Amino acid sequence: MGRAMWTPGPLEIVIILVIVLVIFGPKRLPDLGRSLGRGMREFKDSVTGKDKDELPEGGAVDKPEPTTTTTATEQKS
Repeated sequence: MGRAMWTPGPLEIVIILVIVLVIFGPKRLPDLGRSLGRGMREFKDSVTGKDKDELPEGGAVDKPEPTTTTTATEQKS
């Protein structure tokens, strides 16, 4: 009837990791892992509803306006 989905054992995982190491090389593996983790984090945040674009619970926060300074040469002209 229904068969369970195949799950890799420890030997299969080691073989897959060796193949990935041979294909991408040791220099690109940290970047590959970092981008994979970032993508998984973004996916989790989008599924759970956490977004950086949303305003905090306190509502809109007024940002202070930047102050302009004039130098002595600008004041003379």
